[in-house]
Amino acid sequence: MQIPRDQVLAGITEYVEREFLGDSEVSELTPQTPLLEWGVLNSMNTAMLLSFIRTEYGVAVPPTHITGRHFHSLEAITALVVELTAQAAV
Repeated sequence: MQIPRDQVLAGITEYVEREFLGDSEVSELTPQTPLLEWGVLNSMNTAMLLSFIRTEYGVAVPPTHITGRHFHSLEAITALVVELTAQAAV
């Protein structure tokens, strides 16, 4: 089942804001916010986000895809999830 890109972006943005911004100096996220550079995503937060993606979207992110390129921004994470859900639907 293909999930609309804007729906994936909204869901991931809401999760990251709710779970990770409480202790962060970052107060507002955009799709291009550099999550790794700004410290929003660290190893623990990334593990939590991977669990959310698996539960919410029904896809497991392969270890080879857990890279800075795929997790540097909400936009990059969204693209990864959309790609993985499309592959899972085939």
